[in-house]
Parts: sequence; structure tokens; C-alpha cells
Amino acid sequence: MEENNLKQTTNRRGFLGTLATGAAAMGIASIASPLKLHAETNIISGKGVDPDPEEIFKNLKGKHRVVFDATRPHDIMPFVWPLVFLMTNEGTGTPIKDNNVVVVLRHDAIPYAFEDKLWVKYKFGDLFKAEDPLTKAPSVRNPFWKPKPGDFKVPGFGNVPIGINELQANGVIFVVCNAAMTVYTAAVAQGMGQDAAVIKKEWTDGLLPGVTIVPSGVWALGRAQEHGCAYIFAG
Repeated sequence: MEENNLKQTTNRRGFLGTLATGAAAMGIASIASPLKLHAETNIISGKGVDPDPEEIFKNLKGKHRVVFDATRPHDIMPFVWPLVFLMTNEGTGTPIKDNNVVVVLRHDAIPYAFEDKLWVKYKFGDLFKAEDPLTKAPSVRNPFWKPKPGDFKVPGFGNVPIGINELQANGVIFVVCNAAMTVYTAAVAQGMGQDAAVIKKEWTDGLLPGVTIVPSGVWALGRAQEHGCAYIFAG
């Protein structure tokens, strides 16, 4: 048992080491090219194509609107705060359907936009310092996609439905930063000696349903505020 644990730890460190090497070797010039290329193509929305991500923000018509800025895993905060916003607005007279909530997954929070298989293959829990809320170990799954009843309990509230799918069912919109995806997939590819375009496509294909790729997280935060959303840091 100890030998297996040591082997797994060694393999994990080796993998992360290759990523660090790739990231360190990358300069601004190597990042700028793929960003420019993607800016000339369509933005991906879920499994389909949305040629105009501006439409997400143009369609925000709710009485109360807010955008949450998720830059890191931050435990359960990027997911519990949207629910609290909706619940307390409902408690003060505004039905959930009359509110708009946008969650921007950027920087080190981008893994929450992806399916479990990518968490396993690319060890997102280690790479992004994302713990499994139940085990407190580096997560090997997206803990906020279709969680089991009872996975998340908050004192005074009990079980809270803060899965991405549960929040989407209440109208919460999730977007993910293309700039961060481009940088991380390029670093992963360089560290592993693979093709960045292949890895980027794999990550794009592994998007959760309903999650939209936007040009950058800061772009989305700006657009959301231009369309009446108050800014809240999701930490």
C-alpha cells in the first residue's frame, strides 16, 4: 500500500513538474498568437456555436442583476453566493425568475467549467489547487456538477443545492475565460510535449452543458456591468 501511494505521489509530482516547466518556458509572445487566432473565430457555447457572446449580456433584463467574479476555487463560495443572492431576493419580494446572476469562471477557477474526465486526465485538483469539498483531497471530479443530495450542507440552512446544474435550473449563467483556457492548455501541451490545439479542442469538447466560452473573464465582467450587473468577488 505504501509503495503504491509513493508511486502515485511521484507520478503526480512528475506531471505537475512538466506543467511548471512548460509554463515557465512560455513568454507573452507565445500566448498572444493563439489568443489572436481565437479572437478571429466563433465563441463556443456549450456544445454548439454562438457567434455573438454579447447576446448573453444584452438579454439580462432582471430587476436585480449581479455578476460574481470567480478567480480561484475558494471552497464553495463561487457557488453558494449565487444561491444566497437568489434566496434572499426571493425572501424580500423578488421571485427568482426576476433576477439575473452571471458567474465568471476565470484564472484558476476555470476547471469548474469542465466534465469529470478532464479532472481525471489532467489532474485539475492538483493543477488548480482545487480540493474535493467532501474529502479535502485534490479533487478528481468536478464536485459542483450534479452533486449528490447532502453533498453540501451549511449550518442554519441544511442541504444547499449549489451544483452548477442546480443553479442553471434557476437561471444562473456560467461563462469561462478563453484567455485562461488558451494559456493553460498551451502550458500543459508544452510541459507534456503535445499539441496545444489538440488539448484546447479536448477541453472545449469537455465543457459542461450550458457553459459559454467568452473572450476573457475580464471582458465578461466588463460587459456584465455595462448591462446593469453589480460586481461581487466570489471569494
